[in-house]
Amino acid sequence: MPTFSAPDGTRLAYRTYGEGDPVLCVPGGPADSRYLGELGGLSAHRRLIVPDLRGTGRSAVPEDTATYRCDRLVDDIEALRRHLGLPRTDLLGHSAGANIAVRYAARHPSHVGRLALITPSARAVGIDITGEERRDLARLRSGEPWFPAAFAALEAITRGTGTDWAAVDPFFYGRWDEAARNHHAASRPENPEAITHFGAEGAFDPPATRAALAAFEAPVLLLAGQFDLNSPPRSAAAFAELFPHATLVVQEGAGHYPWVDDAARFAWSVAAFLG
Repeated sequence: MPTFSAPDGTRLAYRTYGEGDPVLCVPGGPADSRYLGELGGLSAHRRLIVPDLRGTGRSAVPEDTATYRCDRLVDDIEALRRHLGLPRTDLLGHSAGANIAVRYAARHPSHVGRLALITPSARAVGIDITGEERRDLARLRSGEPWFPAAFAALEAITRGTGTDWAAVDPFFYGRWDEAARNHHAASRPENPEAITHFGAEGAFDPPATRAALAAFEAPVLLLAGQFDLNSPPRSAAAFAELFPHATLVVQEGAGHYPWVDDAARFAWSVAAFLG
């Protein structure tokens, strides 16, 4: 697995899949990037370069935990671009990785060709999601056999009286089948420090980021899952409005990991945007 050096000397690893023009894919979590896999076959269309964020996967644990902050991780993405010798690259961010991607685009707009945000977290731009919005989306799944227990756990969590996060796992997928369960088991973040410090004070500056994105001229794709409680279609639509040239796609029947729910549809949508 190839590696490169971050600005502070931390050794970071990355994976490469496929051939062709590169797309730098920023994982969420922070979690081992293996959960992205080849993004449902997107690697058949483009060369995917997928870093393990510091302290995850095969990347080293940094000496300074403050470098886990979202805004500091932007420096690692820039170091990878320089390492690869890319004057400009298409950029894809999933979930929490979308926060890193948009902060990168705000700071280095001339280095981004196209920007794809997949079921994006919107903390970097200050878009909030209410508990009621999540419950309304959850009710769309009322016909599923796992729904009663999962919805009860979700209500308890949104009230602040419950912590059974495992019970709500089925809501993150369009189908809670064996493939989804296996993917979820392999996707769990394993570094509590990376998670704790990712959104620490100073990690986000929504007014400044919004202002920068309003001047961002590159094409942008926001892809939401119809059933995604983590990044609902409504928040993705509000996110899209922050860009001058954004396209919103809502993948029907999908949750937070749309390439798992329908690999072909996902790969086609993203490949068509990237070109």
